[in-house]
Amino acid sequence: MALIVDHNKPLSTCPLKVSAPLGAALAFMGMKGCLPMFHGSQGCTAFALVMMVRHFREAIPLQTTAMNEISTILGGMDQVEEGLLNIANRAKPEIIGLISTALTETRGEDMSGELKQIRARNKELNDIAVVDVSAPDFAGSLETGWGKAVAAIIRALAVPTGGLAKLHQVNLLPGCHMTPGDIEAVKDIIADFGLDVIVLPDLSDSLDGHVADAYVPTTLGGTPVSQVREMGRSKLTIAIGEHMRVSARTLQEKTGVPFVLLDRITGLEAVDRLMVSLSTVAEVPVPARQRRARSQLVDAMLDGHFYFGGRSIAIAAEPALLWSMGKLVTDMGATIAAAVTTQAVPLLGELAAERVIVGDFEDLEDQILEAGGCDLIIANSNGRQAASRLSTPLYRAGFPVFDRLGPAHEVNAGYRGTRDLITRLGNILMECPNHGPISAEHIHGHTAAAAG
Repeated sequence: MALIVDHNKPLSTCPLKVSAPLGAALAFMGMKGCLPMFHGSQGCTAFALVMMVRHFREAIPLQTTAMNEISTILGGMDQVEEGLLNIANRAKPEIIGLISTALTETRGEDMSGELKQIRARNKELNDIAVVDVSAPDFAGSLETGWGKAVAAIIRALAVPTGGLAKLHQVNLLPGCHMTPGDIEAVKDIIADFGLDVIVLPDLSDSLDGHVADAYVPTTLGGTPVSQVREMGRSKLTIAIGEHMRVSARTLQEKTGVPFVLLDRITGLEAVDRLMVSLSTVAEVPVPARQRRARSQLVDAMLDGHFYFGGRSIAIAAEPALLWSMGKLVTDMGATIAAAVTTQAVPLLGELAAERVIVGDFEDLEDQILEAGGCDLIIANSNGRQAASRLSTPLYRAGFPVFDRLGPAHEVNAGYRGTRDLITRLGNILMECPNHGPISAEHIHGHTAAAAG
């Protein structure tokens, strides 16, 4: 059991947290023909846009109401209306995601109420789904915004079945810690059981790195609005990650579709639970292809445990990714030297670590020094400075990863994804001998040498 400690520092010099509005925008990127719009300043939007472009290396459609000093004081709903009409006339999207920021939430604007009035007096918005999401920067992080956006899409678009027969399909609500490659892998697994699937949101269809035949001003692929309206006819909803519980529950309340929440789908036991769920709803045995993949994973675990056993690993990530990676490495025989995350989630208390700190990369370094060093750091690209100072290899995972190619194509889900992840981590540990103790003097010396 781990003690969750929130340092609640007044200043973060090397932050780990990514804002909730960015998480909401990322979720809308998985909707077909979508154009998200931040209700806030230009700086809020530019920062999120740059981060997504650097991570995915794709064109990212994102708009802003560009609030200024006057609209911040007097209210910015006139700019919301103007922005919605401009988007409707120029981009002709299927759906617009209207996302609040700390600026508008602090002022206390009634975005939902104002949006109803805007739609009532502008008939050109009738054929466009406009979904508003309250996701201020000061509440939660990337996971929070993603989960709120998915729940808002469900509330706005999902419909009760009205007595229509259930289809041979399931709903998949992936967490924000899953890459487009992960989502595609899970879709393939579901197809192996002969089931159709509706994914919300589906980044594997929009941000998987394909090239369009012509310029499109909205998202390039994703889940159509029409499919969201059919989610009530599915037999089961599979939600992945604790932060997707609110979305799964919202869908169940709206449509009556039961859900199963999987805390992760990386690791032998975790993927077994996914297989049992799919086998039950499809009423077929687990396909031979997946049984073969399971056997390969077991063999990879046997091969890899020699290199994980007794090694210490530090992880800095959003709660769902920290949980997934932390459980895997401890299952393989490693210990968690340091664990840092963005928000206090009770589930993290079950990690096999001494502490889980809600903090930043500075906290990660301090915790690693206190532990006497570690053999590997798992974090996003912003962990590279700490890894360099500590002379420790870094495995890049999470968001953002901007100094490597192909982060969207990494697959950690399912038997094959877990097998490949064990191989990648194990190869790093094979190359590096056990790390000796690290002292504060080592850090200061490395910093001085870099400065010189």
